Amino acid sequence: MARTVPALLLLLTLSCLATAQSGLPEGAGRDLVLAHCTSCHGTAQIERSAGFGSAAEWQGLFSTMIKLPRAQSETIAAYLAEHFPEDASRRPTLVAGDTQIDIIEWMVPTLGQRSRDPVEAKDGSIWWTGMWASLAGRLDPKTGEMEEFLLPPAARPHTVVPADDGSIWYTGNSNATIGRLDPETGLVTEFKTKARDPHSATFHPNGNLYFTAQGAGMLGRVNPLSGEVTEIDTEPRPYGIQVAPDGMVWVAYNGINKLGRLDPDSLEVTYFDVPDPRTRIRRLDIDSKGDVWFVNSTLGKIGRLNPETGVITQWDSPSGESSHPYALAVIDDVIWYNESGMRPDALVRFDPTAERFQSWAIPSGVGIVRNVWVTEAGDLLIHQTSSNRIGLVKIK
Repeated sequence: MARTVPALLLLLTLSCLATAQSGLPEGAGRDLVLAHCTSCHGTAQIERSAGFGSAAEWQGLFSTMIKLPRAQSETIAAYLAEHFPEDASRRPTLVAGDTQIDIIEWMVPTLGQRSRDPVEAKDGSIWWTGMWASLAGRLDPKTGEMEEFLLPPAARPHTVVPADDGSIWYTGNSNATIGRLDPETGLVTEFKTKARDPHSATFHPNGNLYFTAQGAGMLGRVNPLSGEVTEIDTEPRPYGIQVAPDGMVWVAYNGINKLGRLDPDSLEVTYFDVPDPRTRIRRLDIDSKGDVWFVNSTLGKIGRLNPETGVITQWDSPSGESSHPYALAVIDDVIWYNESGMRPDALVRFDPTAERFQSWAIPSGVGIVRNVWVTEAGDLLIHQTSSNRIGLVKIK
């Protein structure tokens, strides 16, 4: 629904307008929705949403995407509330527990940018990518001050990763690049990739950047010193990527029921099958013992792989098969993830020792947490793409 992003995806706007405007019911406000809400996405985004119980809630959401005159905003909100009420079946099953958290959220400056993948740099600043606006943003969590750096317009960065030298690296998901931003000068250096859509990335202790390319079905390595890019073909739709304590690189696959262990030097991949061919895995992380934790997104589970034995154990997420676990991180051998299929989006904690869950509703939880980051203090960075917010979960 974004429209205030500078020249935001004009070509995409034209194609969306040509294909996705037929499904809305008649009523006062329909034409306004078609005129304004589809400038960056089709009507299916609205039709498949969980809806809201009031016009004020609808207005609160789309005001993070587009700035409209009051009269038009109110008319659109009333129309959406009438025709797309809350789907109560998508409320999460929240589980009480003893852990206490505080969630702080910040709205990013440019509306409609689809803010995502926040990370913490060495100086304590928080960075994110505004994918639809081709920008990288920096937040001072102490003051709330934010600034945004424009990247090449065609980049549409999927994720950002901080380097030890203070530079910020990103994956150019739409222009087949890996990019380096120098925050001191604002200058950007691009490294071309064979893969058309670099996706997620992580730095290795060896100094190289490793990345996935979901649509291209490739894995890659960038040497920041030489600029050399090395890429290999892999199983379908590689997604999340993390470095284990032993230096091996682990890859989640969103197109097949596998996990992959990538040798950082040879780039050879060892595959581990996960039960049930319907399994699709978006994100993973590694605990202190070297066990690999992952989200089984399609089956509503989280799982653990013991790489030495190959044994996989899985647990049902509290909200069930349709909960669609998405982002995941391990903090002090406790598992944190979100149930992205629920509204509001639920943050879940799982204690493997006690095999006990606890969960909370994310305050602005209509956007989907797609990636998380563990801070030096042991807290969790989250975000909401649809409502353009960056969040910090302070764990007490």
